[in-house]
Amino acid sequence: MTEQHQDGTGRHPRRRGQGELEALVLAALRQAPGAVNAAWVQERLVGDLAYTTVITILTRLHAKGAVARERTGRSFAWTPAADEAGLAALRMRKVLDGESDREAVLASFLTALSPGDEQLLRGLLAQTTDDAED
Repeated sequence: MTEQHQDGTGRHPRRRGQGELEALVLAALRQAPGAVNAAWVQERLVGDLAYTTVITILTRLHAKGAVARERTGRSFAWTPAADEAGLAALRMRKVLDGESDREAVLASFLTALSPGDEQLLRGLLAQTTDDAED
């Protein structure tokens, strides 16, 4: 006989990756009316994530600079410090910081861009340069 799991099937529920969980937590925080505690976040997430899992995700996001926290009593109140684009940029920066030959990594990244993305990046770099000169 096939073992039944929580999802009612004979197969194990799909395990979500860390990045997916971080995105879900950030989405919940962006919907918050202000700084909220981990229990508030946990209540709004789909699935049965343990409170300790939510705390772990929030702590990791804090270490990445994606969320801010302030002490409220014995716990913390959390707010988003970065949106999804900001979190992706943080991940890209972390990868780049972990490499010894930054020039080679950036050159490889640029050659892999589509012409549209390359043009977009050139425009953003030009804008940044113009802003720095003002």
